[in-house]
Amino acid sequence: MKKDFLTLGQLSEREFWDLMDRTRTIKQRRQKGQVYQPLLGKTLAMVFEKSSTRTRVSFEAGMFQLGGHALFLSPSDTQISRGEEVRDTARVLSRYVDAIMVRTFRQETVEEMARYASVPVINGLTDKFHPCQVLADLFTIQETLGALKCLKIAYIGDGNNMANTLIEGAVRAEMNISLACPKGFEPDKDVLARHMDSTNRHGMSRVELVTDPLEAAKGANVIYTDVWVSMGQEGENAERAKAFKGYQVNQALLDVARPDALVMHCLPAHRGEEITDDVMEGSHSAVFDQAENRLHVQKALLEMLIAG
Repeated sequence: MKKDFLTLGQLSEREFWDLMDRTRTIKQRRQKGQVYQPLLGKTLAMVFEKSSTRTRVSFEAGMFQLGGHALFLSPSDTQISRGEEVRDTARVLSRYVDAIMVRTFRQETVEEMARYASVPVINGLTDKFHPCQVLADLFTIQETLGALKCLKIAYIGDGNNMANTLIEGAVRAEMNISLACPKGFEPDKDVLARHMDSTNRHGMSRVELVTDPLEAAKGANVIYTDVWVSMGQEGENAERAKAFKGYQVNQALLDVARPDALVMHCLPAHRGEEITDDVMEGSHSAVFDQAENRLHVQKALLEMLIAG
């Protein structure tokens, strides 16, 4: 039976920790220059309705390094842009390729693709979730700090797809997450409702929602942020700049976090807005490590979904 990867919450506890272990092994093999090609002769279709740097390059390079091939399909390269139904595209692509990765706007689009495809479907990003990014983020935290369980993530900014997925990831990894979001910009209500009852060993909720960034960052092991204006929200620039004033990741937030706290950003960053240049380039920054780890964690994911 095929398995899809549409949200991080779909992973069982065992699958999640196995992916962390496999990512470490696959990364070490690449660092040692070892050739590992379990996907020889396999093909990945990459369907893009949103532009990308890291998603495209990491999946395409990852498939090549695993011995397979990736096909980049921009909006103008498929008939979806001309009105073909997603279910028809899904069934046709399934007869050509071994897996499909979709980067799109609506979560419903990737879910429909998975419903009708007979090969595994991967969510490369939607407006609601970004599970591949958070897998890489969690691996980076584990790799750098040595553990995940019981650590605290402080997320500062827009309650967007990154916030939604970090909630799922924190609960799966038995971490605690405090999200500081302006009123009206909170994470998805359904995501919060599903996870607010998750408690840690002290009987406290693993998920905390506040409005004060300093409160969220206090004692945090990780400080995380994302852009204030995501793709498709460009018309809200002025409104969001006003709403998010005071939600910048800067030295003041680092000063109340743990001394060894990591600073993370999924990129692209708007330096001087949601994060200061000195913090992004500082010794606490893991921004480019997490970007690199997209490659390694997605190779582990492709191996699991295609080669089993």
